[in-house]
Amino acid sequence: MTEAKAPDSSRRSERSRRAIYDAALALVGETGYSRTTIEGIASRAGVGKQTIYRWWPSKAAVLMEAFLDLAAQAAEAAGGGPGDTSEYAIPDTGDLRSDLRLVLRATVDEMNSPVYDAPARALAAEGVIDAELGAQFVEKLLEPQLRLYADRLRAAEAAGQVRAGLDPRIALELFVGPLTHRWLLRTLPLTHAYADTIVDYAVDGLAPRG
Repeated sequence: MTEAKAPDSSRRSERSRRAIYDAALALVGETGYSRTTIEGIASRAGVGKQTIYRWWPSKAAVLMEAFLDLAAQAAEAAGGGPGDTSEYAIPDTGDLRSDLRLVLRATVDEMNSPVYDAPARALAAEGVIDAELGAQFVEKLLEPQLRLYADRLRAAEAAGQVRAGLDPRIALELFVGPLTHRWLLRTLPLTHAYADTIVDYAVDGLAPRG
């Protein structure tokens, strides 16, 4: 007789966790953050709401973890390591302008993706109200990406590609600030051409060139 194997509880838990992630991201995209509930996530995921409350204290915590997982998957697909939440490592080919254009174009594609847009807006908006969630949003999602820009600008300074003594944390805002502003306000479309222009303005400066 074949010996019956006990169910693998870890695999069952991982399937449930994955279903909850998918349900939370889908519901926020379809109905918005305010109308997304723990009950709705549980129903969509096919689990009891007690399961969700056993793992997370609130729907904000569910969405944060689901979005971090989404970012980690994107990073891994782009060549990063498992668990890396910095979606697009900035290459160093020796051509700062080209490298920044590449990563800003990838960021534009991400911001225009419905999979990213709805949960990112929900977390950003809720983070304004919930200070703890806002701090987590910055620490876990934004800061790892900002460090990539700072590191690339330091390398550019060492190579003599930018002036010595610049503050990389201020300089990187010349790239990420305009994209974020246009994304938040939805005033004008985000395009690759816009990303390229931001890079040109930031790298060249606005003063007349001799």
